[in-house]
Amino acid sequence: MQEENKYENILCAKKEKVATITLNRQKSLNALNTALLTELRDALDDAETDAAVRAIVITGSGEKAFCAGADITELGEKSPEEASEWSSWAQGITTYMEKLSKPIIAKINGFCLGGGLELAMACDFRIASEKAIFGLPEINLAIIPGGGGTQRLPRLIGKTIAMEMLMCGEHINAAEAFRLTLVNKTVPADELDGEVDELIKKLLSKSAVTLGILKDAVNSGLEMDLEHALQYEAECFGSALATEDAREGLKGFLEKRKPEYKSR
Repeated sequence: MQEENKYENILCAKKEKVATITLNRQKSLNALNTALLTELRDALDDAETDAAVRAIVITGSGEKAFCAGADITELGEKSPEEASEWSSWAQGITTYMEKLSKPIIAKINGFCLGGGLELAMACDFRIASEKAIFGLPEINLAIIPGGGGTQRLPRLIGKTIAMEMLMCGEHINAAEAFRLTLVNKTVPADELDGEVDELIKKLLSKSAVTLGILKDAVNSGLEMDLEHALQYEAECFGSALATEDAREGLKGFLEKRKPEYKSR
């Protein structure tokens, strides 16, 4: 495993085509501050531009938390204008995650609250330990989510329950998060690593370039009306068919053999 030690608030490691980014502020339950988010953006840039990396995993250090939210001490020091600017900047990071060509998996090992849930919702997959706890409790501090929570949560689970979660500020457990389709799967804590590894194995068996096209088609299409989204899907369909991997996939099917994708 290749490890990157240039950061102070996160850990980065690359192994077998996977970049793992670990939020590493255990004493504050991996709370998000400006320094951590800046390092996260840099690590995401590095993973996106590294041709050897095919998938990205984001998780939290320790057994207690994926991320318990934003650093309240830092937020409390900001003026309203500074808070608004910080919110826009943080939103830019989560939006950037959705625009990356590589699939991102949130491996949720504990508390996933506030900014932590906002970060997880920007990932393509969310696999959670049965011990995980979810929520957007900002209303309890007389503030609101500022990293995309008011927009992504209704899009993921529907307005009705999202309003309840946002306005009541209560936590939900992993089973309820799964029922609401907020997470893809929940597993016992000691099976979390293995479950994520199985998902990665499936993703690595696909064409990397086509996965990127597919991710873009879904995320971009969700921001369009249906007519334009379908038109964009058609354009993406053409882009996918133009790849060498598509030709290999079709040829392999016709020849009744496993295709050998080259990510181009």
